[in-house]
Amino acid sequence: MTKQELYLKTMFCCMACDGDIAQEEIEMVKKAAMETSIFEGLNTESVLNAYVTAINKNGLQFLRRYLNELSEETLTTEEELQIIGLAIRMIEADHRIEYSEVKFFKKIRSRLSVSNEQILMQHPDKEEFLLPDIDVMEEPVWDENVTFAAIRLA
Repeated sequence: MTKQELYLKTMFCCMACDGDIAQEEIEMVKKAAMETSIFEGLNTESVLNAYVTAINKNGLQFLRRYLNELSEETLTTEEELQIIGLAIRMIEADHRIEYSEVKFFKKIRSRLSVSNEQILMQHPDKEEFLLPDIDVMEEPVWDENVTFAAIRLA
C-alpha cells in the first residue's frame, strides 16, 4: 500500500466508522485532493468507491484489516503525525464528534509509535482523544445493516 492510499484509507475509515458519510467529509477529501499533493498520482474517487464496495460487503472486516495494515506499516514520525492529523480533521469535518469516531481514533493511535506529547504539540486541544478509557485492542463495533452509496468528488 502506498502512503497516499494509507492516508486516503485513514480518512475513509474515520468518515465511515460512525455509520454515516457526511457531505462535509466528502468535501474535505475533495479539498485535500485538489489543494494538496497528499493524493498525488492516485485516482481518489475510484479508490474511495472501491473502499465503499469493500466496507458495504464486510464492514467490520474492512475496519479490522485497515488497523492491521496500519500496524504493519513502517512510518516516520512525520507520516504518523500526518495520519493523526487526517484522522482528527476527518472526525471533526461534519461538526459532530461521535464517541464511535473517538474510539476508532484511539485504535488508530495505539498502532502508532508517536508520543502523546508530539500529538499534543500539533493538536493541543485534543487531550480527550488520547485518554486511555477503552481497550484499544478490542474489535471495532460495526452495524452490519450500514451501506453507503458511491462517492462523487466531481
